[in-house]
Amino acid sequence: MASVPDHSFDLSRTFIHLGVDPTATPVPDFEWSPDYLEAYGRRFAADGDRGRLVCVLPQTESWDSWERHPAGEEVVFLISGRVDVVQDIDGEERVIPLRPGEALINPPGVWHTARVHEPGAALFITPGRGTEVRPLS
Repeated sequence: MASVPDHSFDLSRTFIHLGVDPTATPVPDFEWSPDYLEAYGRRFAADGDRGRLVCVLPQTESWDSWERHPAGEEVVFLISGRVDVVQDIDGEERVIPLRPGEALINPPGVWHTARVHEPGAALFITPGRGTEVRPLS
């Protein structure tokens, strides 16, 4: 059984891994480094493609890369700010404007990036396994 905190916590500093058991495991001090991501993958390998990472991330500037999640759909919920999510669908850019309180779903395997027009924060529910990143071209 996962260790459940007996206090509130900041979802931008302590992410949550949703497992298939179903469990919700706090993941404090998450890092986007290759070593950390590899260790995270090993720690939750038993969840396979069905595990999800939940986090709140500041959206202070436009992204400098594309990403995609082959293992499944990603939910993006804009808490504050104004952001356009750009999806690369068969070589064509689909721009989806987001305002506070709005959400979208990035389909599996679809490259996407974000253009930030007003800084804010977004909640992500991401199938982390196999996530790929490439620079903007």
